[in-house]
Amino acid sequence: MKKVLIIVTNHATLGETDQANGTYAPELTHVLSELLRAGFDYDIASIKGGRAPLYGTDIEDDAVNAKVLADDDFLNSINNTIPVSQINVDSYDAIFYPGGFGLLSDLASNKDFATISAKHYEDGGIIASVCHGPGALLPITLSNGEKLLASKSVTGFTREEEIDFGTIDDIPFLLEESLARSAACYSKVQPWQEHVIVDGRVITGQNPTSAHGVGKAIVELLA
Repeated sequence: MKKVLIIVTNHATLGETDQANGTYAPELTHVLSELLRAGFDYDIASIKGGRAPLYGTDIEDDAVNAKVLADDDFLNSINNTIPVSQINVDSYDAIFYPGGFGLLSDLASNKDFATISAKHYEDGGIIASVCHGPGALLPITLSNGEKLLASKSVTGFTREEEIDFGTIDDIPFLLEESLARSAACYSKVQPWQEHVIVDGRVITGQNPTSAHGVGKAIVELLA
């Protein structure tokens, strides 16, 4: 059975504000729905372990989100995430970073998960992310000293989408700019439209609308 490591943030607010944040639930649940449909297994991990903060859990007219959030196995996993210190990356076939503003404050600079992800990629594994999730790819450095993104085409949450969402003044850094400076190529489409890029074994999606497509891409690469 294929198994995916889902890595989530421990940071529960938007940047340094007191606005509740963390991982944006639909970006996790829509990908997980595709993984479960394909018969895959998963674990959820975070830097510190324990209960991981979620937001976007009360969105109306999102049956996929509601179904996964009501699943006992998922609830147990998100409330008892595995700390990075206990992860054996050889147990997984892919790594997935869901979005949410929280990770800009921890995973985007975390060397422990970056090291794990680099090993996973160099061992032939898949690395996927969506929305702000590609921020967690920024610190991944390969054994030859090059950044993972240096040779990759990627996408991620855009400046326009930050403005639309009202977060442009509160985020720790602008993801679009960081990706544009770090990746071989950064591309985007109109705000809130689906945009998924598969470059070898690196999958990125622009925004929440792209989560379903990222999940399908993971399944297709692991098939």
